[in-house]
Amino acid sequence: MQNIYGFTHYSFFTEMSDLATKNDSFDLSLGLPDFDIDGKLRTFLKEAADHNTHNYEPLAGNPLLIESVIRFNCRRKNSISLKNNEVSIVPCATFALYTSLKCILNQGDEVIVIQPSYYTYGPSIVLNGGIPVYYDVDNDFEINWEKLQYCISEKTKAIIVNSPQNPTGKIWSKKDWNQLYELIKNREIYLISEEIYDMYCYDGVEHYSSFLHPELKKRTFCIFSFGKMFNSTGWKVSYLLAPEDLTAKFRCHQQYISYSANAPCQYAIAKYLEIFDPSQSQRLMQNKRDIFHELIRETPFQVEKKCDGAVFQIVNFRKISKTMTDVEFSKWLTVEKKVACLPLSAFYNSRQNSDYVRFSFAKKDELIIDALEYLIKNL
Repeated sequence: MQNIYGFTHYSFFTEMSDLATKNDSFDLSLGLPDFDIDGKLRTFLKEAADHNTHNYEPLAGNPLLIESVIRFNCRRKNSISLKNNEVSIVPCATFALYTSLKCILNQGDEVIVIQPSYYTYGPSIVLNGGIPVYYDVDNDFEINWEKLQYCISEKTKAIIVNSPQNPTGKIWSKKDWNQLYELIKNREIYLISEEIYDMYCYDGVEHYSSFLHPELKKRTFCIFSFGKMFNSTGWKVSYLLAPEDLTAKFRCHQQYISYSANAPCQYAIAKYLEIFDPSQSQRLMQNKRDIFHELIRETPFQVEKKCDGAVFQIVNFRKISKTMTDVEFSKWLTVEKKVACLPLSAFYNSRQNSDYVRFSFAKKDELIIDALEYLIKNL
């Protein structure tokens, strides 16, 4: 079912998760962690409940949290130096994306979306009067810069980038950001950079933010998520980095849409950021990725490229079925083989089929092991 904008009323993501629940299947379809948050973070939330943290925070966010964000980003190995007026606390990454687009788009402006991509990008553009222009990565899931350049027109107003990327796991390097800048440096084109999986870069690779590029920074809305960082997606607190002039525009719109984010959670996150060890989170998730890979090799699925980051792995299923579409295969695997996944075509605007499905390994180790051992025995 589609609405007046041509997008479905509910996502295929929800449909597959519901199908997994209905069939009592192992659910590796969504990137929702099923393991507990750090006990220290919970303690700080309890502390927040005992403090006067139950009213609106300032539009920019809790000053304590803004200072914690600045110090945290300064401590990164690829250190990001920030000013107070470059940080905004927001309810979630989707809100930040939507409101960033609202700051820059006029009716009929074009926004380039690199596919495969998360399903909210296109609707956010259309709801703000823009036109999505979809660029599909090559078969190796790498950017072909010459082809990307052909997507740029006089109407192009922005490009959306996600790194580490959902669903491919690609991480943009300093070289990638430099190449992007070369494409747009002589045009008034903004960058919306969703970097919500910044904690999860593997095999010694460090996250390199678009906000580190001295020229891109001047035209960038850079989005991060505490929910992804701390496996607390229900808390609904994220943050946005932008230069001061874009921050001012963003807050003009923010005040009329949400005003502020969850106050007690802002306090708890501010306290927790001071003791948070990113390397511990990275090791936890890399270990889950490695468990997944060790077991998936014993199935007919093919991993053509191990993910570099994020919490998802794309696998080729054509050794199992040469005739089913990826949607048909995903439903068959969920219902008949009791392991839920997502078809890669769900991450495209118009593609109806592919050779790939996506699994999430942001799950308890036992669930990953039980799901894949079940597939080893039953495929």
